[in-house]
This record gives sequence, structure tokens and C-alpha cells, in this order.
Amino acid sequence: MKILAIETSCDDTAISIVEVKGSLKKPVFKVLAHNISSQTKIHEQWGGVVPSLAKREHGKNLIPLLIKSLQDAKLFDIQSRKIRVFQDDKNNKFKKKIEKILDREPELREQFLQAIPTLKIPKIDAIAVTKGPGLEPALWVGINFAKALAQVWDKPLYPINHLEGHILASLATPQKISFPSISLIVSGGHTELVLSKDWLKYKIVGRTRDDAVGEAFDKVARILGLPYPGGPEISKLALQATTKDSPLGTSQGKSLGEGAIKLPRPMLHSGDLDFSFSGIKTAVLYMVQKLKAENKFTDGIKAEIAHDFQNAVIEVIIAKTLTATKKFKAKTIIAGGGVIANSSLREALQKNTEKEGLNLLIPELSYSTDNATMIALAAGFRLLAGKSKKSSSFKAEGNLNLK
Repeated sequence: MKILAIETSCDDTAISIVEVKGSLKKPVFKVLAHNISSQTKIHEQWGGVVPSLAKREHGKNLIPLLIKSLQDAKLFDIQSRKIRVFQDDKNNKFKKKIEKILDREPELREQFLQAIPTLKIPKIDAIAVTKGPGLEPALWVGINFAKALAQVWDKPLYPINHLEGHILASLATPQKISFPSISLIVSGGHTELVLSKDWLKYKIVGRTRDDAVGEAFDKVARILGLPYPGGPEISKLALQATTKDSPLGTSQGKSLGEGAIKLPRPMLHSGDLDFSFSGIKTAVLYMVQKLKAENKFTDGIKAEIAHDFQNAVIEVIIAKTLTATKKFKAKTIIAGGGVIANSSLREALQKNTEKEGLNLLIPELSYSTDNATMIALAAGFRLLAGKSKKSSSFKAEGNLNLK
């Protein structure tokens, strides 16, 4: 079966088409199309994602991405006459129904009514779309688009949990999972440890009590005067820091005293599996304010702060994840979420899982950030398991949890 998936949970518009074969225990996925339109440049000047702008851009991007994805999957074809439901709609009842679905997306509605009736209905079996969690104004654009497509093409529609997509993203390429497993989800809005004793069964065993790790990276980057998004900028700056002989790496740094740049490792020894990153952000703020007041906030020191901040976050993430595997006797760690694209975190996970004899599933970089392929994979797994319920009446859920 072929699944067309739509993802608009934040600031990336994404559409993928994935072919699903096999069984739940031996699934076979073939990615036929994988397209993402990033809004980073638009939100960069604001230092973060602006929901109203994200919503607007999704409306602009969805039709072009759909056409590109159908072309990539060799499912694109134009017909000389309108799709039959439009052709037979003498009283415009069907058109009015589509207009009502897309009532809050005027630009998308106009593009939809111009483009979709000219396309032959593609040979897909289902449509999947992100239901949540995420920014609700952004989620609604994708949901309304999916509902309108499902109506016109007469295809079943499946709402999907974005977090489940991140957990299953690494399975875009063949992987072997042994249960129980611990999933580590680290992104701009989430930091969670999830226990699974079988396919599609989830229990959250640890989560952040305040800032998500991606959010902390963005906030610390802002404190350091780095552009948005903060994660890649901090990683880049951290590479310029330190030598083995001197934690500060520069003569200016040494004048602060050996080991002066040492940030806290939040909740490292808390005895539970929860995270907290608000305190380390505050520690960086106070440190930068003090260094500026003393006229010691040099480029070298800035790099050292970025380096130790990244190290602190990774140290806590690795420690908590390994503790979870021991507590629940897990054999597999599944990593997912945008922060998994961080090369230092990927390296640390690989080294530590090898050392502990654990199986690590980590997505390719192209499937680490928000994408629609992971939504198609989640829908595919649920269909293979007989656990997916088609629906046309669901709503966006910004705070949707894993169940």
C-alpha cells in the first residue's frame, strides 16, 4: 500500500509518499518521495518560530510540495477534464464543502481549487497527517489540507501522533528491534524517555520539567548572541573551543582561572529519569552578565561556554538514557527528534551503546528533523498492526501525548 503523509506541526512543511509491505514483525518500507520546505530564514529575524507566519507559509507551500512529491513518486498525471466529483457537481455542493473545510486557509483554498481538480487521482491507498503535538495554527493547515484531499480523492484519512513518528523515523531503513526498548525523544518542544514493551505501546518514564533541550539550545544561543536556530550555531561554535591542556583554550580564558567555565549538570544525580534545562540556561545568563561586566567576554570564552553547555546537556541525556535501560532491562535504544541531528550527541550515543552492548536505532539526518516520512511510517505500522482508525472529524491537539 502507498501512504501519502503530511506534516505541518511547526515551521517545516513536509510531504512524503511511502510504500508499505510485509508484516508488523517484518515491515518493509520504500520511500518514494521525501520533501521538506524549511521556513528557517523567515523566522530567523524573530529569534524563534512565529505561529502566524508558520501558518501562512504552510498554506503557500503545501500544493507545490504535493505536486513535487507526486512527481518524485511517479504518481503525477494531469487530466484534461476536472475530477469527476467536480465535473458532476452542477450545484457546486461539493465545491462548497471543500471551501468550508479550507475556510481558514484562504491562500491554500485558492491554490487547491485551481490545482487539485486538474490532477488525476493518484494511485495511493491512504492519507496520513500529523494531529499533534505542535503549534495548533500550523497543525490545522495540514489537517484541513488532508481532509480536503481525502474528500476529493475518496481516500481514508489517518491522524498521527508526531512523537510516534519521531520514534519510528529510524525504521525508514531496515532495522532490528529487541524489546523492551527505551526511546529518547529530543527536540525543540520535547525531551522524553519512553518505554516500549512491544510495537506501538508507550509509557513515558522520564520527561523535562521545564524547557525542552532544543528550546534550551535556542535560549542559550540567544544569550551568546548567536542566530536562530540555536542548536547548529552552538555546535559550530563549540568546535572552536578548548584544548586538552586548558579548559579555556586562550590566554584571555586562562586569566579567569583554570576550569572557570564549568556549568552545572542539571538533575544528573536526581535519582529519577526526569530532565530540567532551565537552570543551566540561567547559569549561562549569569555567567555572561558577569564576564561582560568584567570586560572578559571574548570570542574564546564564548566558544568555551558553548562547548561546556553542549557537553553538560549531552552528559545528562546519556546518563538518564542509560539509567532507564538498566532500570527496565531494555535491549534497544531508539533515538529521535531534531536534536538527534547534533553530531556530538550522535557520537556519544553510539559510543555509550556500544560500550554497554545495547542496540541503537538512530535515524539518518534527513529523517531526524520534522518530516512527513516519519508520519507515513507511523501510519504504516498502525495499519499493519490493525490499530489505525480512519477519521474525518479529528482536531489539532497542540499538547497531544503518547498513548
